[in-house]
Amino acid sequence: MKSVINNMKPVLAASLLLLLSVAACERSVDGLSEPDLTSNPEVFINSFSPGLEYYPYEGSVADAFSVDSDVFFGNRGASMRFDVPNVGDPAGAFAGAIFRDDFGGRNLSSYNALTFYAKATRGGTLGDIGFGQDFLGNRFEVSRRNLRLTTNWRKYIIPIPDASFLRESRGLFWYAAGPENGEGYTFWIDQLKYENLATLAQPRPAIFNGQDITQTSFIGSGTQVTGLNYTINQADGQDVTIIAAPSYFSFNSSNPSVATVDESGRVTVVGAGDAEITASVAGQPAIGSLKLESVGEFIFAPTPTEDPANVISIFSDFYDDVPVDFYNGFYEPFQTTTSNDFEIEGNRILGYENFNFVGIEFRQNVPTIDGSNMTHLSLHIFLPDDVPPGSAFRARIVNNVGGNESSASATVRSNTGLVSGEWVRVLVDIRGMANRSNLGQIIFDSDEGPALQGATIWVDNIYLFNADAE
Repeated sequence: MKSVINNMKPVLAASLLLLLSVAACERSVDGLSEPDLTSNPEVFINSFSPGLEYYPYEGSVADAFSVDSDVFFGNRGASMRFDVPNVGDPAGAFAGAIFRDDFGGRNLSSYNALTFYAKATRGGTLGDIGFGQDFLGNRFEVSRRNLRLTTNWRKYIIPIPDASFLRESRGLFWYAAGPENGEGYTFWIDQLKYENLATLAQPRPAIFNGQDITQTSFIGSGTQVTGLNYTINQADGQDVTIIAAPSYFSFNSSNPSVATVDESGRVTVVGAGDAEITASVAGQPAIGSLKLESVGEFIFAPTPTEDPANVISIFSDFYDDVPVDFYNGFYEPFQTTTSNDFEIEGNRILGYENFNFVGIEFRQNVPTIDGSNMTHLSLHIFLPDDVPPGSAFRARIVNNVGGNESSASATVRSNTGLVSGEWVRVLVDIRGMANRSNLGQIIFDSDEGPALQGATIWVDNIYLFNADAE
């Protein structure tokens, strides 16, 4: 669900706009200091707390949420009811919304967790639930993913990594849930509130999912600190791990003359040498690090020499590219590859991180490619980090994707030329394809050498050419 959530937009009711403007006026009068915000911890206890408003996501079922006075935790009251749709429901593909304080926000700095009771009509997994989404920047978003629900009431917690940042918090609660195995279900939440729990212990923030990563880089390149999470131990001895926004973390570079890191976790290489990127949350060092070994100025890929008249370019600054749908088709749930494209002196480079496979497509909203007169697919790849033994990079081009497919591929292995620190050409002979008049997809994968999985790979100069015409 997360890739959908990132593109979600709130459905704003017109009446709520007035509330927003009134709240803004209340908090800034003739330049006077802002009044103290309420520290009310309650979000939903039998009913909405003051100022709370409901904003369903675009594409979700607008009325998936309701107040249920027949089902609740304890002896009396009401609960929040959420109806997740079946696959194909015309009302929406999923259920999801934020609950925002539109009275100007709350001071939640004295609490360390959002807690609630929940149950469902059947056992299932709630995709995403948390706080900090406010559609005003989402700077302090927290997500607890794949929350396992049962048919009985059970208490859940979502820890706050550093509550000192929540002195003016508006995104009090959010969720997103889709059908499981094609079927929808109903779940309830009650006693939703912020608490200061003395039973939470052993805070363990992490970056890069707790891994120590080494990466070769160059002046002018950049990367993003990823894999940000925070783990806490509950009273029952079980750990809870949440995904935390970069704003909770304090990032540090051991050598700013080599690499700098900003408050969002964006790393920029500014000189040659070594630097280590680390982080902490509320003074607690984060597990994981990034060691950068900057080799200095960037090494550009070799300049293509094929005559433009005999080339169909897909990604190159030396030829005119044909239209492409995307250079990184994120295929859930199995793809781990993410994009970190960059540009050096006007030269664009495709950057793939945490590599396992990725697709380039030109068949959905743009024309497919007629490569009948082409003989080869050419591309250059660069691996900035060490290449483990047993690594392999495969490039495959597909004709008639999803239909009567034909394809051609080429593989470069760690024992046959796949090396780090230099550009390696991958050449795919497509003359043996049954048909190449309807080319629509190029796939890069590590299937034939899984040791390459998780690597960083740069790609440049992807094009078809006719070797017979040269």
